[in-house]
Amino acid sequence: MIESLLWLVIYVLVIGAICWLLWWLIGFVGLPEPFAKIARGIVAVVAVILLIVLLLQFLPGGGPILRR
Repeated sequence: MIESLLWLVIYVLVIGAICWLLWWLIGFVGLPEPFAKIARGIVAVVAVILLIVLLLQFLPGGGPILRR
């Protein structure tokens, strides 16, 4: 169980770093406002979906998507 939690923390940190980098890159590139807002929304939705999938792994049976 401790090993699983350690991997979860590592995955969350990696996903957070990637999403933060994408969020920063969208602002750095200087997309026009409607496109920047849409791109940031897509990054946020993908991050939330990935976190939900990771947390579902702690269900009995391994969750519905990525079975162990």
